Amino acid sequence: MKIQRFSAAAFAAALLIPGLTACNDNGTGTTGVSASPTASGSIAPSGTPGTGDAKQALLNSTNAIRDGNFRFTMSGAGSTAEGQVHEPSQSAEMRMAIGDASSDVMMKLELIHYKPDSWVKLELGGKAADSVPGVRQLNLGRYQHLDQTRIKGNRALGFDFDTLDPAGSAVLTQGITEVRETGDGTYAGTLDVSRAAEAGSLDPALITALGAQAQAVPFTAKVDPQGRLSELVLQVPAAGQNAAQEIRITYTDYGNATAAQKPPADQVVEAPPEFYNLFN
Repeated sequence: MKIQRFSAAAFAAALLIPGLTACNDNGTGTTGVSASPTASGSIAPSGTPGTGDAKQALLNSTNAIRDGNFRFTMSGAGSTAEGQVHEPSQSAEMRMAIGDASSDVMMKLELIHYKPDSWVKLELGGKAADSVPGVRQLNLGRYQHLDQTRIKGNRALGFDFDTLDPAGSAVLTQGITEVRETGDGTYAGTLDVSRAAEAGSLDPALITALGAQAQAVPFTAKVDPQGRLSELVLQVPAAGQNAAQEIRITYTDYGNATAAQKPPADQVVEAPPEFYNLFN
């Protein structure tokens, strides 16, 4: 069985996150640099950082994410992710859930990154869990220490402290094609996700399936009183075998996240080969 991102079932949030159904990519995303289409927009409210049009206000709203000190959540298509990034300590932690006990496959994943080490705690269940190769070696109830040479470049398991946003909101907002203010600190419009394959909240396979629809995906956004992005919601239309879905990303506690806690040494084992096989 190949691990697949829940964002394509829906944000494998990975959204950033790996999933087990409905798509064919793995992993969490990294923010990248993407060309920005021309956008229309209304004038941002007085006091919004970078008082230009609404698009510029939203572009500016992602600047604080690059400081790497925040908490986040992501959800889509029956999958959820939450965690925090704390660049001052070069640490991050994420908790993900895909499906439930009534699903064919349920997965709960807890990832801790504390540069240069990473650990994962995995729980696999569901009606078809016994068909997952090596499931007994994976459900250890303990944290599995990851060999960095085996997860380098793996978007499902690694974390790049040079690109600090698991959801890739900076990439997504660069694709805004139309936006308008709908209230104080609230916006609505459309964005082109065809250039957003590096955003952790969208699976490249889903983007491909959307075809021309990828160029005008409806979204809403909110910023906090300091002009920082607090919520981004994408209404992704049905495409191929993928049902229409809502992908929701939130950011809180800018500047107030804390260092991740390393797991106790007596609860750590080395990850078995079955674990890497599941994610590769």
